[in-house]
Amino acid sequence: MTPQDLQTDVLVVGAGLGGIAAALAAADRGARVVLTEEYPWIGGQLTSQAVPPDEHPWVERFGVTARYRALRDGIRDVYRRRYPLTAAARAWPALNPGAGWVSKLCHEPRVAVGVLEEMLAPYRSAGRIRLLERVRPVAATTDGDQVTSVTLASVVGGPDTTVRAAYTIDATETGELLPLTGTEYVTGFESASETGEPSAPDVAQPDNVQALSVCFVVEHVDGDHTIDRPDRYDFWRSYAPAAWRGERLLSWTAPNPRTLALDQRTFTPNPGDDPLAVDADQSKNAGDANLWLFRRIAARDLHAPGFYDGDLCLVNWPSIDYFLDHVLDVPRDVEEARIADARQLSLSMLYWMQTEAPRADGGTGFPGLRLRPDVTGSPDGLAQAPYHRESRRIQAVTTVTENDVSYAVRGDRGATRYEDSVGVGMYRIDLHPSTGGDTYIDVPSTPFEIPLGALLPQRMTNLLAGNKNIGTTHITNGCYRLHPVEWNVGEAAGHLAAHCLATGRTPHAVQAKPDLLADYQAELVAAGVELRWPDGVYPY
Repeated sequence: MTPQDLQTDVLVVGAGLGGIAAALAAADRGARVVLTEEYPWIGGQLTSQAVPPDEHPWVERFGVTARYRALRDGIRDVYRRRYPLTAAARAWPALNPGAGWVSKLCHEPRVAVGVLEEMLAPYRSAGRIRLLERVRPVAATTDGDQVTSVTLASVVGGPDTTVRAAYTIDATETGELLPLTGTEYVTGFESASETGEPSAPDVAQPDNVQALSVCFVVEHVDGDHTIDRPDRYDFWRSYAPAAWRGERLLSWTAPNPRTLALDQRTFTPNPGDDPLAVDADQSKNAGDANLWLFRRIAARDLHAPGFYDGDLCLVNWPSIDYFLDHVLDVPRDVEEARIADARQLSLSMLYWMQTEAPRADGGTGFPGLRLRPDVTGSPDGLAQAPYHRESRRIQAVTTVTENDVSYAVRGDRGATRYEDSVGVGMYRIDLHPSTGGDTYIDVPSTPFEIPLGALLPQRMTNLLAGNKNIGTTHITNGCYRLHPVEWNVGEAAGHLAAHCLATGRTPHAVQAKPDLLADYQAELVAAGVELRWPDGVYPY
């Protein structure tokens, strides 16, 4: 097959939330964009990774970009137009189709895919955005401090494609372009001497990376739907991590992320609760007492009787966190083997639930649990892609540290204010167990800003970070890694690339010169990007 060469203004590698936001922003400002995606679905953690949006308590009123709000509104609109909602559900202004406790908008991933495709559609029709599907970056060329091309290999047997662009945005889930382009970056846990963070170790731990997870969706219906015994079941059934203090990973018991005490969760499928009474606000209630309700993505009682056989439950719990090894900067075959092992963990958790899990009635096993591969869009019923919580991170012009956002450090002063703010975000500093043996770090943060300097590598001049690869630390990644912040980061990067193309300015000059920065920020504000928090928001 003959390789193909493309030329464009902006190349966005990775069509997760950050990548889509970057492509939309750049195309809306007139730039020609090539957008790429490895997995069958665009949307990243919201879709192919099957993770409902983790958001702050004020998301319905402020604290996200206008485009991100349009995505959320579009998802609700699909349910109101196409699903047989009850009258009460249809009238619910803040409709939460899954009535899950983790988010005010729990929903099926396929619905988000459709809305994202719709948002891209006019730009694709006009030739402003070209989407290269089922490809991954495998090589890049540079000239000094500039990226000159990126080569993408098909994952389904097609030809390679080389793209040359004036600006390249790395919106991959793990910062895949950073090693390919020779861009300086860090992985894992920085040392206290490097960052000044009170929670950092004395010596850097580059291999100490947060757990990844392979999520899946189940329903509970009549019949025996037990899967074949997973190949690694014996290992995972007996595995007892140190943080579990003698308890097994495959259980209803796990550390409370905030207190580290061992908590006993419950599991009651289709409990017949009132979904309209769910108040998904993690500042008030973590919501994980009954795991069935925690990340429920379809609540049958919000719909006409009989439309759903049962609720749909998204499994993204401590028991499927994979922290035996990391997958950054290892050979491809090792990466694939470790992700396969993470998939074995998820299947083992399902098999344990179907066959051995204790029930409230004193029995064991829930054979009625059935995988829904049609919901995840994958043959085996697991999410198409692993949920990577932590990426390679650029050595940035500005690095956000624990001292900038931790409530224990900042107190009522609030987070560090950045003159070059390109957006806002809020989430607790939420670190899952890591490959270095650390347990949870889950502590309050203060509502924070996203500095433009965190999107800019110190050296490379035309490569921008557009995902979790921005200038955070292992610690602050814990609050900057969630859906609305990723979207905001990508949107700011897309705006910046188009702004620099239109004005002939460089990203570093825009960040460093107040008058140029003001011009760029004015464009962000006009597009509905909030640069500051209003008064009255609080840490949680």
